Amino acid sequence: MSSKNGLPERQREIKIANWVIGLSLGYLLAAFIVPALLPTGSVPELSGRANSLDYVWEEHSWGDWGNEPHSEEGEMGHDQSQHGGKFAWSELDLFSAFIYGFGDLNCHQKHERSFEINGNQMPVCTRDIGIFAGIVIGGIIFRRLGVNRWTVRDTIISVLPDEKVAPIYFNDRRFLLAFGGIALLLLPTALDGGLQAITSYESTNLKRLITGSPMGIGIGLLFAGVFAANPKQFDFDASKVILPANAKLVPSIEASSEEE
Repeated sequence: MSSKNGLPERQREIKIANWVIGLSLGYLLAAFIVPALLPTGSVPELSGRANSLDYVWEEHSWGDWGNEPHSEEGEMGHDQSQHGGKFAWSELDLFSAFIYGFGDLNCHQKHERSFEINGNQMPVCTRDIGIFAGIVIGGIIFRRLGVNRWTVRDTIISVLPDEKVAPIYFNDRRFLLAFGGIALLLLPTALDGGLQAITSYESTNLKRLITGSPMGIGIGLLFAGVFAANPKQFDFDASKVILPANAKLVPSIEASSEEE
């Protein structure tokens, strides 16, 4: 018996969702376990930059930006010497170095926006903790409900009940539903973080955690949808794809012209 997309099984979708869940959950757990197992005080209060490597080395080379003094008012970062001393994740054991190095690259690691375990600051901030937790949830949702429907947009929409999205297919608003829905999931983080950046508003760690979770769900669904959407499973025959409201995938006029 075929599944709701017309294919006999959905093992590939489950495997992809398992990867999304496994990678995000693995890092999320490690973010708690590593600081708990490191000796107390191994990781002081940090304050770096997002999407940059700031704590690779302690001094005198690239990757030591976080250990340089940044004490002027309004300047990003802080004077590391006054916040527990210098830190370099490269001096930790290999696994711990990877966990903190990944956090260094992706997160600003501001201590006032991060949790502390066993006297060690966690490798990512509270919002990122919420994001990783949300990715796990997004992966679980796709594992339970998602199917390959040829295109990324239809694959993402597949987690919703077919009868509920049938009007969307009648009006061909699939792109808006798929990516507009993900944009809405990103909105809480955008509002909370954006207001912090342009006003005097200061969020709390609880709010950062809560607003990060919907963003993570959107990212998890997007990742799963991108990797699960695959025309090859239908032998590149769009007529084999079952869509809500008996809709059919048809090649665009432009694509047909190019093929001719």
